Amino acid sequence: MSSSRTASADTAPVELAIGGMTCAACANRVEKRLNKMEGVTATVNFATEKARVAFEGEAVPVEDLVAQIEKAGYTATAPGPEPEEATRTVEDDPTRALWNRALVSMLLSAPVILLAMAPALQFTYWQWASLTLAAPVVVWGARPFHVAAWKNLKLGTATMDTLVSLGVTAAFLWSLYALFLGTAGVPGMTHPFEFTITRTDGAANIYLEVAAGVTSFILLGKYFEARAKRRAGDALRSLLELGAKEVAVLRGEGASAREELVPVDRLVVGDRFVVRPGEKIATDGQVEEGTSAVDMSMLTGESVPVEVEPGSAVVGATVNAGGRLVVRASRVGSNTQLAQMARLVEEAQNGKAAVQRLADRVSGVFVPVAIMIAVGALGFWLGTGGSAGAAFTAAVAVLIIACPCALGLATPMALMVGTGRGAQMGILIKGPEMLESTRRVDTIVLDKTGTVTTGKMALAGVTVAEGEDESEVLRRAGALEGASEHPIARAIATGAAVRVGELPTPEDFVNVEGRGVQGVVDDHTVLVGRPAFLTERFRYLPEELEQALKEAESEGRTAVTVGWDGRVRGVLVVSDTVKPTSAEAIRRFRELGLTPILLTGDNAAVARAVADEVGIEEVVSEVMPEDKVAMVSRLQSEGRTVAMVGDGVNDAAALAQADLGLSMGTGTDVAIEAGDLTLVRGDLRAAVDAVRLSRRTLATIKGNLFWAFAYNTAALPLAAAGLLNPMLAGAAMALSSVFVVSNSQRLRRFRSLSDHTGAEGDRVPRDG
Repeated sequence: MSSSRTASADTAPVELAIGGMTCAACANRVEKRLNKMEGVTATVNFATEKARVAFEGEAVPVEDLVAQIEKAGYTATAPGPEPEEATRTVEDDPTRALWNRALVSMLLSAPVILLAMAPALQFTYWQWASLTLAAPVVVWGARPFHVAAWKNLKLGTATMDTLVSLGVTAAFLWSLYALFLGTAGVPGMTHPFEFTITRTDGAANIYLEVAAGVTSFILLGKYFEARAKRRAGDALRSLLELGAKEVAVLRGEGASAREELVPVDRLVVGDRFVVRPGEKIATDGQVEEGTSAVDMSMLTGESVPVEVEPGSAVVGATVNAGGRLVVRASRVGSNTQLAQMARLVEEAQNGKAAVQRLADRVSGVFVPVAIMIAVGALGFWLGTGGSAGAAFTAAVAVLIIACPCALGLATPMALMVGTGRGAQMGILIKGPEMLESTRRVDTIVLDKTGTVTTGKMALAGVTVAEGEDESEVLRRAGALEGASEHPIARAIATGAAVRVGELPTPEDFVNVEGRGVQGVVDDHTVLVGRPAFLTERFRYLPEELEQALKEAESEGRTAVTVGWDGRVRGVLVVSDTVKPTSAEAIRRFRELGLTPILLTGDNAAVARAVADEVGIEEVVSEVMPEDKVAMVSRLQSEGRTVAMVGDGVNDAAALAQADLGLSMGTGTDVAIEAGDLTLVRGDLRAAVDAVRLSRRTLATIKGNLFWAFAYNTAALPLAAAGLLNPMLAGAAMALSSVFVVSNSQRLRRFRSLSDHTGAEGDRVPRDG
């Protein structure tokens, strides 16, 4: 690491990669040492092997942080960029060396364990063959534990490595004593495999199978841990690798513009670049030329392509599925939505939930307590007349079984997998503390526009006068409105084109500002606009059209009249349409035990109509943004725990006030900052998925912690009582860690509500 690198003057948090940690006690030690520095608040995550350091006041130089960590016996560097996929080598996989060490140790240990457990296989001098095979395992296989234990000893501390090294070394040294100075080395000696505690001097007992077996089992367990941790980080790595590597930038303007292929990191804001069909969009920007459909599934999990046209915003790493586009870059590098998503996921994985802090405190005192229990067991058996071998067996078993690996992995492993899976689904969990909030929430407040509804005007209904052809009314109205840029006009033109097909081109088009438009279509002078605009010209409004106008007004919808040749021919109703999945999402919220409330600035009629359509009973309408905050506060004062779902712009204050804020939409800066969870997809079911995934992750964390605590609590007394063979203790300790990581990996199978695969995630129990 360059010595010139220091924390920035703006006191932005610093992230460091920590090397040499082997258990939660290590992470706890590094965290304590950093937090002793003035103005430093550090969080160290054992699973991600990273420290996140924040500053109060003036920033502390990175060199000082690294020096403190090195004094604790560990290494620290500022993480560099991930290597390109093409340049990645086998050596880049940190689990490879661990696997080789575990594999060799297992191959050498297997015959040692087999001979010790099967007396019938114990040939003459079998014990010396066992020593030959076990020695490399104890010296080379267990070397990482011995090295770490020696560092800890010099620092006057103890970790899991201390326990393993003590146990393995004690078993091996006792075996050497029995072989060279005792009676275990005599020809023809047999060693029965039994769990009973007998009164002997121990001079004939060897524990080579313990020394070799414990080393092998723990190495294998650590390999599975490392592989699972790497897989848990795959979601974040794949997210970062979604982006394009090269981009065709347009140099010059107009017909003389030429394309230049450059690396994507050379793009700057304002550059115009070309995206051909099938190519990834290089960065966030705005379409300037062309129309197409963009596949957002890699980034948001949304399977339906989004139509884009000049003026549409596009996001980097999505795929152009249709025509050629010219895009002007609006955000590049670390400011893009992809980079923001990756940063949020990593920050969430590096954070700690309340349950993890409890586990850290336990792990911090567990190692020295375990050593005291081992010494106590040794003294007890020797003091009560037990054999030295029996006392030694109990002490070693305590040392081995006490390793708190599973305890340290219980929370961060589940958090890594859960947040990684969420990122793949377009759900960004801002921090682990949010998981606790989703469990307590009982009320969910929903903004209407852009959340329950599309937020875009669309043609919702057509009523024609008696004797008129609906297709003809739509065709002529759509043709005329197609020449206007007004949002209502665009909605009518789009709806008409969908229903009747290609529209004719109008002539003599005139826009009567604030009232409507008129022009010639099919040799008829057609008028489209407000009811008063047409009734002033044509005087008479048929009864059926007058009734349609009243119904539209009562529902808060916008009604537009169409007429030609002296008569009003039809009424077109335009409104903000409800998203097709909103009703299902509301039903799912109820299944999760949440009471939905619709909160909107629209009038009561519009709000009530939308609420009825999706199944919401409680509605609060005609509120300003500050009133939304007051509404959330009032619900909280009533004892409710409130979640708020909004678009993150005019709902930002209410999102911040809520116990749990869920920002919906395109993941803008405001949305990401305002909410506790950010939903990249515009589907309200994503909010349901966010609650379900958060609750499932929290349940997994609690399950992991329960079994980790239960395992240590139940096994330690058995080991101290001499009822647990040290080799089996080592296997059980390794398997407990494997259980924690494999249980956490089940979160990878979580499925979105929109993913009808019948998988585990499709069931929506009350607890998520």
